[in-house]
Amino acid sequence: MVKATIYRSALIAMALAAQASVAMGDGSAEYSHAPSYTSDGRLNPPADYREWVFLSSGLDMSYNEKAMASSQPVFDNVFVNPEAYRAFLKTGTWPDKTQFVLEVRSSSAKGSINHRGHFQSGAITGMEVHVKDTSRFQGGWAFFGIDGQSPAKQIPLTQACYSCHSAHGAVDTTFVQFYPTLLPIAQQHVTLSTAYMKDEAQAANTVH
Repeated sequence: MVKATIYRSALIAMALAAQASVAMGDGSAEYSHAPSYTSDGRLNPPADYREWVFLSSGLDMSYNEKAMASSQPVFDNVFVNPEAYRAFLKTGTWPDKTQFVLEVRSSSAKGSINHRGHFQSGAITGMEVHVKDTSRFQGGWAFFGIDGQSPAKQIPLTQACYSCHSAHGAVDTTFVQFYPTLLPIAQQHVTLSTAYMKDEAQAANTVH
């Protein structure tokens, strides 16, 4: 009888632990990948981000209409913590403690058996983390420029990344419009921003 009671208690504890580790229906979650900060407010770079959910990769993208094509285009790879991804699938928006990692890598055209196009090559040339932490940041979101594994200072609010994301982000100031697996989810949940819809209408009417 004692052994049976202990066994049932262990099962209940395991069930409660499992429930605490998954996202709830309202998009809230207990995070094993929550942002971590130093005592002076610097962000500790997530070391395991390449085990997170891969969202998309862009090639030589620029949001400046006057930008010239590069002779050596770069790739940007976007990852998001898995808890936030699962919550987005349920709600079409991002829960608190979401973290995006933008990783930039150089490209090569010549190598091995390749005769056309580009592939990613070399070391990481740049990295940023976009964090949603509503109790900490004005506007709820903050950007951090990452250099190796050193804790990173927040990029000042005066930088253009904030106003650009606010004015053009498809969902909650994030560029879901460039994530092909998530854009249909946002459409389904009707969470696309008015700003994004306006951009899309203007792009459709632009004559190239």
